[in-house]
Amino acid sequence: MMEKFRLDGQTALVTGGSRGIGLGIALAMAEAGADIVLAARDAATLEQARRGLATTGRNIRVTPFDMRRVEDIPAFYERIAVETGGIDLLVNNAGGIVRGAAETISPQDLQSILELNLSAVFALSQAFARAHIQSATPGKIINVSSVMAETARSGAAAYAMTKGGIRQLTKALAVEWAPHRIHVNAIGPGFTRTDLTRALWSDPAFAQTVARRTPLGRWGTPEDIGAAAVFLAAPASDYITGQTLYVDGGLISSMGGLE
Repeated sequence: MMEKFRLDGQTALVTGGSRGIGLGIALAMAEAGADIVLAARDAATLEQARRGLATTGRNIRVTPFDMRRVEDIPAFYERIAVETGGIDLLVNNAGGIVRGAAETISPQDLQSILELNLSAVFALSQAFARAHIQSATPGKIINVSSVMAETARSGAAAYAMTKGGIRQLTKALAVEWAPHRIHVNAIGPGFTRTDLTRALWSDPAFAQTVARRTPLGRWGTPEDIGAAAVFLAAPASDYITGQTLYVDGGLISSMGGLE
């Protein structure tokens, strides 16, 4: 049974993979046997991540790229696919957040978050699918959504909108690409301690509120998300597609949202 959770012989491309949830996913996949390509904007942070992952003994590549350059994504993917001999697993993790009252969000900020959190995911998934359809080979896509696809809290309207979009995009692509043996699933992290959420967990009152209202009594970690990603990438999940797996400590089931 345990071999069904292995990723030996697979190559995974993880966007936003230099830190936080992306790095946690990359580490888990490397430990499960996959070779890794990390993509992120900052070359120095990527190199630091590469050195850390090298201890797994897997082939680790890094490539600086800004996923907001949506028009350049097809060429970016083609280059990576040629360099690696093909990408088997795609993790669409790169993303951002705009915080503030909904009525104050500027058109520029809205457009930026839409491009990064939605348009880039579509474009990279499209490039991945085209390659696999052409070669008639199976593949797996894992999108990183959020509990905010199901719930809402004040000050995060634009973010919640994009993560709801990821949930529906995951379903739509799963249905359309299933005949080509391309699985598309998503992970919806709960409140997870990363650089992106530092403003939240650095606030003692808010951090305690999250822990208190989460049935398992704590914040999530990148390792928690990485374990779920390995499952969705591995043969163990071969009969699962179009689903969002919420890794949230029971938060959604408990109270449906957090103010």
